Amino acid sequence: MEDFERELRQALERRPAPPSLKRKLMERRSRQRAERWRGHVLLWQRLAAGAVLAAVLAGAMVWRHAEQQRKGEAVREQVFTALRITGHALDQMRAQLEAHDQDAQE
Repeated sequence: MEDFERELRQALERRPAPPSLKRKLMERRSRQRAERWRGHVLLWQRLAAGAVLAAVLAGAMVWRHAEQQRKGEAVREQVFTALRITGHALDQMRAQLEAHDQDAQE
């Protein structure tokens, strides 16, 4: 039992830390901080890239919508022009038919 107690006391006896332990711990902590910082920077870069991509896509959608509206307005103008021309041609035809009917009645 004495051997066990002696080994136990030796195991639990306070010993000074090796002189290089503090330096190693500080280096590890510094590396961990740098890695964490790089991780945060990478996260922010990804978020910024996502925001830029979202803005570009939104801009493209707005531009496409405006382009479609412009084309729709152009088609609308063409239809109105065609209706005016058709209305004018029908007025002329009606006038000619009325003149022809008057000539036939006389």
